[in-house]
Amino acid sequence: MERTLVLLKPDCLQRGLLGRVLARFEDKGFQIVALKLMQVTAELARRHYAEHLRKKWYPELEAFITSGPLVAAIVEGPDAIRVVRQMVGDTNGLDAAPGTIRGDYSCSRQMNLVHAADGPDAARREIEIFFDQREIHAYELTIRRWLRAAGED
Repeated sequence: MERTLVLLKPDCLQRGLLGRVLARFEDKGFQIVALKLMQVTAELARRHYAEHLRKKWYPELEAFITSGPLVAAIVEGPDAIRVVRQMVGDTNGLDAAPGTIRGDYSCSRQMNLVHAADGPDAARREIEIFFDQREIHAYELTIRRWLRAAGED
């Protein structure tokens, strides 16, 4: 099983899409092993988006991500990092394929509803930024045997 960080950004909450977006991950068979509503501070935004700090558009990104509460989640499942990124879709909602979260609900590059870690290193780093080990709850998903055939790795 693999874990990844998902952020349901302020626009997702403001538009009332939180339940629909989380349900898509659960419908896929993924487990939510950590979840919290929080306000991102400028300091937390700078830690999370460290690789973008020097980009000319960073101030707008920081203003957006700190503009209201968001929901941080850890999603767990087989090949979760890759599959969650596919489910989220292209960064710009206008370019995202129908059937993806952004393709179905977003028409913006910045207000694109969801952040998903882009690789194993990013997932580990981002999970540590947003969650304490005490906030992560591993549990046995009782329907797991109905999600994948025996021997599928």
